[in-house]
Amino acid sequence: MKDLKENYRLYITNAHEMVEVAKSNLGNGYYSSACNRAYYAVFYAASALLYSKGKSYGKHSAVIAAFRQYFVKTGQFAKKWSDVYEYVMSSRHSGDYELSDQPEKEQVVDVVEQAQAFVTEVEKWLLDQDLL
Repeated sequence: MKDLKENYRLYITNAHEMVEVAKSNLGNGYYSSACNRAYYAVFYAASALLYSKGKSYGKHSAVIAAFRQYFVKTGQFAKKWSDVYEYVMSSRHSGDYELSDQPEKEQVVDVVEQAQAFVTEVEKWLLDQDLL
């Protein structure tokens, strides 16, 4: 029988890996790529949360909407985390699609730190729910 916690571990392991890759990209001056990886850290962490509700989405907009519906509106996560998600998502979008408007180092440092904080908060919640 497959360990029921394995999917949660996979999501969180991937989220942590994306944070580490974001830090590496930041250190190497690849700011847009750092934002991209920071965003995917948040995306994987949020996906782990949604998995706990039996939900899975292919569209990025659906993941953030469901995170807000199932976790922020219910009070399980403070609104701050919805704002962090949106901030990191917006930074990723700018870095990926607005090639003439690349992010500054200071902003990217903040994006990566916020993504790491989001992953940490999700991991804490999953541990508190005995899902990890």
